[in-house]
Amino acid sequence: MSPAPEIGVAVFILNDNKILFGRRLSSSIGANTYALPGGHLEFAREVKEETGLDIKNVEVLTTTNNVLSDSVHLVAIYVRAQLSDPNQIPQNVEPDKCEGWDWYDLKNTPEPMFEPLKAMLQDGFNPFPTDS
Repeated sequence: MSPAPEIGVAVFILNDNKILFGRRLSSSIGANTYALPGGHLEFAREVKEETGLDIKNVEVLTTTNNVLSDSVHLVAIYVRAQLSDPNQIPQNVEPDKCEGWDWYDLKNTPEPMFEPLKAMLQDGFNPFPTDS
């Protein structure tokens, strides 16, 4: 039986055709992999604490249910957000937790990536808005 799930929120911060990724340093889940900003359910505060960025227009995109090991069960809520000011520059506010933040094209994402996020993107998930 897997443990009770941890709930996390990951934020696709989009800037033109780029996505913000950072390499996690000190995390029991996803250490030394590239991931999106976020964390607990207070994701706007988490984004500000991690990157120094203010966000707006947050939209829920999808959720994933990930049993990562016998002791780690993660339910991730993925959201999309825009920068409140498009001229903001991400800062490494928590250098003990993250190597730094940078913008990457969806077709050229950094490695190694947090495995559930990598699998979702490889399966064709597109966080960018589509014209309908």
